[in-house]
Amino acid sequence: MANPEHRFDALVIGAGAGGLFAAARLSHQGYRTLVVERLDRVGGRASSEVIDGFTVNNGAIVIEVGGITEETFADVGARFDVRRPKPPILYRIGGKDVDVTGGGWGFLLSKLTRQGAKLLDGLGAARTDEGMPTGSLSTADWIRRYTSNENVHGIFRNMCGSVFAVSSEELPAQVFLTYFTRRSAFKKFGFCPEGTIGIWQSLADLVVGNGGEVWLDSEVTDLRLHDDGSVAGASVSRPGEQVEVDCRVAVSDVGPAATADLVGRERLAAEYVATVDTTPCSMIVVNFASRTPLVEAPGLLSFAKTRRMAYVANFTATCPETAPEGWHLYNGTSVPQPATGPFDEAAETELLHRDLHEQIPGFGDARILSTSVWRDGWPPQRAVAGFDITHTTPVPNLWNVGDAVKQYANGGTTACAETAKLVVSEITARYPVTAPA
Repeated sequence: MANPEHRFDALVIGAGAGGLFAAARLSHQGYRTLVVERLDRVGGRASSEVIDGFTVNNGAIVIEVGGITEETFADVGARFDVRRPKPPILYRIGGKDVDVTGGGWGFLLSKLTRQGAKLLDGLGAARTDEGMPTGSLSTADWIRRYTSNENVHGIFRNMCGSVFAVSSEELPAQVFLTYFTRRSAFKKFGFCPEGTIGIWQSLADLVVGNGGEVWLDSEVTDLRLHDDGSVAGASVSRPGEQVEVDCRVAVSDVGPAATADLVGRERLAAEYVATVDTTPCSMIVVNFASRTPLVEAPGLLSFAKTRRMAYVANFTATCPETAPEGWHLYNGTSVPQPATGPFDEAAETELLHRDLHEQIPGFGDARILSTSVWRDGWPPQRAVAGFDITHTTPVPNLWNVGDAVKQYANGGTTACAETAKLVVSEITARYPVTAPA
């Protein structure tokens, strides 16, 4: 048994988006919550770092506004500092940057092809169960039913890459159409002026303010179980010491596979263990800066014709404090082929650079701050949307949150907020907080 100061109502493993959303909700409900994070900062695969005075985002760069993410901050009383670019996104079609804000699919498709009406009818049909494609049909193959236009395929490919970190050839059409016809579809979003880490730090501060703790540079090395198979606590490696922690419930944001390893796969049902090794996605990101403005779009710029690049983000148009005075900060992101299997990192990174040189005049004189390849154990998403596993585990008081246990046809940090709300609702129903004796 741990000493009294190391006894908590809830243990949250990992201070990524899912972990902090869950920890904030738990602590707000009165659970004394401990968050354990092996890195030296919060945010996980949606964090930020400072490079020579530039606040560079690692992983997720935009935050949804007006949906469950902002709802979570309002529910728990945390600061939500996100600035919306207007317009949020422009599409480069035929050499022109087009604003389709307010015009919807019809306006966008009319700019791409004269045959847009047929595809628009297909999108409309997908709003009904009868018109929704099923099975393994890919998004790209679904679009081919209506058009072979390269611009159309390019826009949809890059939409899939931007939201789901896979190409339209790898994403099931049912997932894409469900997201864009029945979910929020990330229509409103913005940037945090402190870097994306700013909103996660806001949640971490809230946990501490509610009497919880956040341990950085620390790692859960294993989970201890009671005789009945429920979690009793964890061993935590901290700088210079090994600490035993007791808890009533545990929530893991390190992915189902890593969670199973902490329990011990031999302790779990074989049928469940067979599901935990999900297929991750991949992305390549180049962060760059320039003394002169290179992009007019104040938010995201997406493309109809690129080799791999899905979008370029312009941070300093809305958040000038992310760069030293007089500098403009950008991010160019691509999805390799394949995004769900082995690929040549050097060749795929070169293709992204070629797109940047071609699409962004002046990129050749820009300052490259960092290049990151997100894959395997540190991916943009741990499971392809539509192939997620359940958030519950065979251990009754242990749950997973995050982007491997997303609800169907969701993605990114929004999906993490959704899973956290779902998990915390189950915890509060089954393990209500108890007043101290």
